[in-house]
Amino acid sequence: MQLLNFFSMFNVQCSMFFVPLPPIMWMMLRVIPIMWNAVRPSRVADMPAVVNTFWLPKGYEGLTFFGKILAPTQELADHFNASPGVAASPGVAANLQFAALKNHEMIHLRQAQSCGDSWLRFYLLYIWYWAKNRVALLRKRNRPCHLRNAAYLLNPFEMEAYARMHDLNYLKGPATEWRKFAKMPLKDRLALYKNKL
Repeated sequence: MQLLNFFSMFNVQCSMFFVPLPPIMWMMLRVIPIMWNAVRPSRVADMPAVVNTFWLPKGYEGLTFFGKILAPTQELADHFNASPGVAASPGVAANLQFAALKNHEMIHLRQAQSCGDSWLRFYLLYIWYWAKNRVALLRKRNRPCHLRNAAYLLNPFEMEAYARMHDLNYLKGPATEWRKFAKMPLKDRLALYKNKL
């Protein structure tokens, strides 16, 4: 609450100097109280799914966000929340698909735990690997890569999550395979992705 008062005070002072912040900037600053109030990854047993379309990029079905799974629709959020108990019903294939997606997001939780039990460290590393991949893929020698969203898909965190999302027993141990992917050169990760994933 104090942070929100601080930001509202900052807005008033900015408007006194005729420098109002754009609305998108205020939406970005709304992450700070969420991050401040987030519990450590080790204290999260199961991540609930909530509907949020602002932080979720178009076309994505789920996103791990400080101990919650963001979903684009309430129907999808309900599927995420129901997926741990995969029941034998006419929609078993759909249930297994949502169980795999939930497992993918839970792998990100375990990865955050392996990053010093810190959401901030996890997201900083995630953004670092994404940016590093993006820059490397823009260089001329890596132009032959026609993989859509390559910077995202070749991120070590995503490579582990996609490789292990269908193994529903994978979360019984720590999710640290991302470290092996992080040590690989980008060319090797690209070859592995094309051959295996």
